[in-house]
This record gives sequence, C-alpha cells and structure tokens, in this order.
Amino acid sequence: MSTLTLKDGTEIFYKDQGEGPVLMFHHGWPLSSDDWDAQVIFFLKKGYRVITHDRRGHGRSSQNIYNHTIEQYASDAAELVEFLDLKDVVHIGHSTGGGEVIRYVNKYANGRAKKAVLISAIPPVMLKSENNPDGVPMEVFDNIREQTMNNRNQFYYDLTFPFYGYNREGANVKDGVQRNWWRQGLMGGIVAHYDGIKAFSETDLTEDLKAVDIPVLVMHGEDDQIVPIANAALKSIKLLKNGKLITYPGFPHGMPTTKHQTINKDILEFIQE
Repeated sequence: MSTLTLKDGTEIFYKDQGEGPVLMFHHGWPLSSDDWDAQVIFFLKKGYRVITHDRRGHGRSSQNIYNHTIEQYASDAAELVEFLDLKDVVHIGHSTGGGEVIRYVNKYANGRAKKAVLISAIPPVMLKSENNPDGVPMEVFDNIREQTMNNRNQFYYDLTFPFYGYNREGANVKDGVQRNWWRQGLMGGIVAHYDGIKAFSETDLTEDLKAVDIPVLVMHGEDDQIVPIANAALKSIKLLKNGKLITYPGFPHGMPTTKHQTINKDILEFIQE
C-alpha cells in the first residue's frame, strides 16, 4: 500500500500503476479509488500510467474530520501530483471528483495538466438559489445529511438504486455492484462524508470553468438522477473555453461502472485527439 503524508498530517492512500502517458482519476462521494476499477484495467492495457487515490476521509486514507471542501480536495491532489512529479496529466473526475478536477486544473495545476474529463460532474453548482433557480433544493441535501448521520448503513445501499438507474423499469440490477458501492462508502469516515455533502452541493465552480483553457471533455447521462444534466453538464459546456460535450440517452449517474465500455472508449478517443 502506498500513502503520502500531506502537509497537514493527513495520510492519502494512492495507487500508481503502469507506465506511459499519465491519467489521474478522482472519485465521487462517498466512494474510493476502487470505483475506477473498470477504467484502471482498461487504460493499463492501453499503455497508460494510471494514478488513483482515496480522498481525505474516504476509503483507506486517514479518516480526517477536518477541511472537507473542494478547495482542500484540489490542494490534496496537487500535493500528490507534485510528490509523484507527474507532468502532462489527463485528470478525470466523476461527480464530486469532477469538481475537484476543475478546481485543481484552474488553481493548482501549474502547467502539469494536459486535459480534463468531467463525468456526471457537479459543476457549476448543484444547490438551488436565486442565481441558480433550477438547481437542487436544499431540503434534498438536508435529507442526505440526515440519512448519512442516522441511517448510513441502509441509506448507502438504498442510494445505489437511483445512482445506477436500478430503479428504472427493465434495469439489469447487479447486487454485486450495489454491495461494492456500499463497501466503499462504509470504508470512509462518517464526518468526512457528512461535511462532504456541503462541499459537493454548495461549491460554486463557475469561475473555475470559465478560467480553464485546456481541453475539457464533459460527459453526462441524460437519466442522471443524482446530478441532473440540465443543471450540470449543459451549463458547464457553455462556460468552458475549450469544451466538448457528450450526452448519453438513458445513462445513469454511475455510468463509469454500468456503461464502462462506452465511457472508456469515449475517454480514450478524447485523450488521443
């Protein structure tokens, strides 16, 4: 197991596998680097060096109870990139990880990032407000907080149904996929997960999107029940200077797992452009 001790003492677990051009993956809430398995093996076989890490408070990293913000997550990623001396990196983020990626690329990359990919990602901002009237109401996130605090074991299993579209008629429900999501979630710390809800729902990444000038691929399922496409990808693409949008009819939030053949192919094509 490889770990990096950050400046504030937090230990970050990471996997550094393969040789070749570098891809770095940033996972979603409340998961871990294991959520990228379908991408890791695909890109290793294609000749890439693949870096994944468990965000602070998640997975096998320290169950740190402090500083659970998108800003801190991006700073942590920067420390890992600099420690490994990675250059010309393609950063790929899913959901909350997409917010981490766009903040990192804008503020911390220092010329080390080559391209970025945002998958089912939270930017620009999820929360409904006067400036974002079609966003997700605060009561939705308050319920996630309530369930995380008081009913985490069951809630994390129940959440897999909308996450993977398993609540749709005719869905090919895979209990193993659900159990793996549940396993990853419960490996992390409850405080990190609770505080992370504010991070992924309230962080406004509009200015980050506007500022980034490297190529950015935005991928989103049209049946995403977790991060609705109209308030996310369809807005993000209008803010990016050098963005490309791919939307997928019927695909769920967890499409990197359930639709990995399609997602991997499109990421590879973008990387090779």
